Amino acid sequence: MNKFTKIFLVTLMSAMFLSAGSMAALATSAAELDREVIKALHQLYSTAPAAAKLGKTAKGILVFPKIYKAGFIVGAQYGEGALIVNNNIVGYYKTMGGSYGLQAGAQAFGYALFFMSDKALKYLLNSQGWEIGVGPSIVVVDQGAATSLTTTTGKDNIYAFFFSQKGLMAGLGLQGNKITQFQPDK
Repeated sequence: MNKFTKIFLVTLMSAMFLSAGSMAALATSAAELDREVIKALHQLYSTAPAAAKLGKTAKGILVFPKIYKAGFIVGAQYGEGALIVNNNIVGYYKTMGGSYGLQAGAQAFGYALFFMSDKALKYLLNSQGWEIGVGPSIVVVDQGAATSLTTTTGKDNIYAFFFSQKGLMAGLGLQGNKITQFQPDK
């Protein structure tokens, strides 16, 4: 086994060990997750008026208040969130992802997905695990796009807003993430 392969395997095992340990530590009760989701959505609305506008007409909003991501060559991320439909939390979801490539660091961030069509929301509700990049199209809204986005121009299936980024790690992305429903502790 060459030196690169050994380094790769040690890094992979470390990332899996750290992400498995952090996933157990992140488990929250439904009531606590409810509070975090509502707080995060209000925070997003106060900093991104376009999100607040889309929220008024969205068929559903999936909010992940805190995603933890870490990696060195091999990376992992995990977070828990909730789906809001008609101002009510109707389900709980977790997002997990792995990546490989030129990366190093750790960070925490949140994101919200605004489902603008019944078809896109049904896809989430009926899937046994939704891998981002497969299924309905997603538009990641950056600050530039947010200034011109309105409920009239916003005609895509799903819009994603990132918020509360802390830490150092190059790049934010959703590709390769898998979103699955789960039941938190009561």
